Amino acid sequence: MDELMAQRVAKAEEMRAAGIDPYPLRSTRSHTAAEVTALVERLPDGENEVAGVEVDAAGRVVAKRDMGKATFIDLQDGSGRIQVLVRQNAIDDYESLRLIDLGDFVGVHGAPIRTRTGQPTIQATGWTMLTKALHAPPEKFHGLADPELRQRRRYLDLMANDETRRVFAIRSKVVAAIRRFLDARGFLEVETPILQESESGAAAKPFATHFNAIDEPRVLRISLELHLKRLVIGGFERVYEIGRNFRNEGMSFKHNPEFTMIETYEAYTDYLGVAAMTEEMVSSVAREVLGTTAIHFRGHAIDLAAPWRRITFVDAMREYGGPDLEEFTTTEALRQELRRRGVAAPDTAGYGKLCDEAMSHYIEPNLIQPTFLMDYPIELSPLAKRKPGNDRLVERFECFIAGFECGNAYTELNDPIEQRKRFEHQLLLKEAGDDEVELVDEDFLFALEHGMPPTGGFGMGIDRLIMLLTGQDSIRDVILFPPMKSLKE
Repeated sequence: MDELMAQRVAKAEEMRAAGIDPYPLRSTRSHTAAEVTALVERLPDGENEVAGVEVDAAGRVVAKRDMGKATFIDLQDGSGRIQVLVRQNAIDDYESLRLIDLGDFVGVHGAPIRTRTGQPTIQATGWTMLTKALHAPPEKFHGLADPELRQRRRYLDLMANDETRRVFAIRSKVVAAIRRFLDARGFLEVETPILQESESGAAAKPFATHFNAIDEPRVLRISLELHLKRLVIGGFERVYEIGRNFRNEGMSFKHNPEFTMIETYEAYTDYLGVAAMTEEMVSSVAREVLGTTAIHFRGHAIDLAAPWRRITFVDAMREYGGPDLEEFTTTEALRQELRRRGVAAPDTAGYGKLCDEAMSHYIEPNLIQPTFLMDYPIELSPLAKRKPGNDRLVERFECFIAGFECGNAYTELNDPIEQRKRFEHQLLLKEAGDDEVELVDEDFLFALEHGMPPTGGFGMGIDRLIMLLTGQDSIRDVILFPPMKSLKE
């Protein structure tokens, strides 16, 4: 125990010796800091006290100034900060204020007043220790700057940084606004299993575990997709889920192994209908939460207002200097062309993976304003319907904002025979050494054989959307408790 902590422990013991519990069972609060402030601000000019009103307020002590015969204490609660004035002649045991340290939670009773400097204040006639803090809070003036400490001990970051609290308040409001948007359109919110028999619905490496009660292996889901489609097959025509996915892969400013997705599935629409819904949802959520569709991210001024630009995958590759996919139509031809250009083209990569490498290199960094990249090569999208008139393409879009992908949608493949062939092709790619493939899900295929109506599906990373709306450079700064490597003893 360090010296400062020992001093705080001693104060707690002193209170106990005097018959005062430093962690009492109950507390009383009649007004928040913001409500007390509002009472004072409504006073007419020339009046400095809210007549006939006394309040009970509570919060964390964030400042304390001893002026001899008077002490000023600033309390912080969830609504803001309020100043407390304790005069020596106003309470019985003025000397007991020495027991209060920064970081403690205290309750105060008194009258709302306006000081000579115009500051809303509670003129206290009593105080109560609610929680004795054994450590000092982070130094408020400079805030908590160390990124690793902020993420590892988020509670300290929230104490010290107003901006951090703002970001996570916005996150909560955005998720609530998305729910309101979808609920108003007749979507039903559902929950699907996190523990699944196999990794399916995406191409990613899972986290593996064991289900002891049934003595079988399980994986944490990498996607919400296939269970939501089962619900459409069962008769729910509009469903969505906001939930966690888990991919046992790398981390970057836009990747986190544990992340939050919103996925929607709507019967009797296609990827064009989903695109219209997507741009309306994102722009309306921005207006509701931020009051504007204009945002700034990584030096870019971006407008989220609909309509968003639409461009095909093939046209974008041409426009931004990539290989012409109508010329390089085989895996080996595209591999050699990418290598000639100095773009990564592994021997194990199939045609779809090579297209993805080319897209990341040539297209993605250029899509700053909201853009739907449409009509993907079929090898990249085993769950999407072919585009009429071109069997090499499927009806899929990804939406890009600020140079990275934040959403994905298909006209969903509902032909069970074709779906099985697509899955089997993916297995051939896996046998050839490509680990990033979709795996066969026999139960999903059996469900699909019972008939799924024409459906448009959509998924968006909530974390990436929050990055954009709050201007945060790293996905770890919009996740309250991102994964951290264990501290070594």
